[in-house]
Amino acid sequence: MYMVESKAGAVACMLLSLFFLGTWPAIFTHLERRGRLPQHTYLDYTLTNFLAAVVIAFTLGEIGKGTPTEPNFLDQLFQDNWPSILFAISGGVLLGIGNLATQYALALAGLSVTLVITASMTVIIGTSLNYFLDDEINKAEILFPGVGCFIIAVFLASAVHASNEDDNRLKLSLIGDEKVEAGASRYAATGGASPSNDAEITDSFLEKAEAGTAFFLIEVENKRAIKVFGKNKFMGLGLSISAGLCFSLFSPLFNLATNDQFHTLKEGVPHLTVYTAFFYFSVSCFVVSAVLNVGFLYHPMLGLPKSSLEAYVSGWDGRSWALLAGLLCGFGNGLQFMGGEAAGYAAADAVQALPLVSTFWAIVVFREYRGSSRRTYILLGSMLFMFIVAVGLLIASAGQRSQISVQYS
Repeated sequence: MYMVESKAGAVACMLLSLFFLGTWPAIFTHLERRGRLPQHTYLDYTLTNFLAAVVIAFTLGEIGKGTPTEPNFLDQLFQDNWPSILFAISGGVLLGIGNLATQYALALAGLSVTLVITASMTVIIGTSLNYFLDDEINKAEILFPGVGCFIIAVFLASAVHASNEDDNRLKLSLIGDEKVEAGASRYAATGGASPSNDAEITDSFLEKAEAGTAFFLIEVENKRAIKVFGKNKFMGLGLSISAGLCFSLFSPLFNLATNDQFHTLKEGVPHLTVYTAFFYFSVSCFVVSAVLNVGFLYHPMLGLPKSSLEAYVSGWDGRSWALLAGLLCGFGNGLQFMGGEAAGYAAADAVQALPLVSTFWAIVVFREYRGSSRRTYILLGSMLFMFIVAVGLLIASAGQRSQISVQYS
């Protein structure tokens, strides 16, 4: 069994996890904006998310010969370690519910705001719990200022969201003027031939809608699976907060599964390795995610059209992207736990600075803030800066876990 033991190796795991976990929500957003039903996307994602855990268990978890104190994955499956397994299963259930809430929050609140809220709540609550569960192996004088930076980022995220919404409302209120300008441009380009009707002006403009304009917002709305115009924006924020609460607890539960701080295992029974715990964690996440999303095929949320298992199986458009998202999330979570087991789960929560990655995709790929006001740009820059400071502080707080794998009474 391969174990990450050095601080440098743990930091490498955290940084790679940060990239993976910040990228998969961007893929979800991409598919939803192309019109793919989120239930279909999530079912594909669920399959490869679980596959990633299986691959990790049968590779890293089976390297070399196991020992009585550090058994390999298959050996540990047959040991009496159910109390720890239940902690891992509980964490997986919370992750599945949190991810489910996130997929709808991404559409209603936007990529950047959703992930800032969920990530910040995870760090504020989850990091504090992990710090005490890990017997304070992380440097508190560095760790908690980093947590403070995430708290500041929450308020900045709310301000960014409000400012960008104001910008979009202003663009839509001026849509009449934009039609006139579009018609004038077309009139000049055709040598003075007047367009036949207003719809023709609109269609022409939509074909060449520039990012940041009102017509660009309308074009995105017409293509996407979840229609957000007219929806209560507080619903998106509420879903983001609910997801954040779930995400806040799954890492501490995983910590309890691998380190048995409550001494629930019998004497002489080894602690769950990170690979075994991650396998059970992923099994429960897979089950709850699959059951809920199959239910949402037939009883959809937010006015989405009904679907079916037959329609899902035959709906191949965008499937490869959804499968990739599941792999990224699965390997990202696995790397986070591997780094946390070596350097403390509180420090590993640095991967929750994933809005650094997701906001990059939101700006470059989705052009989410194109044409926004100077105020929005200043707030956005400040928010990203606070995340850069936060991730640096959390990584700098990393400690060194003593390797004790057997529970003694």
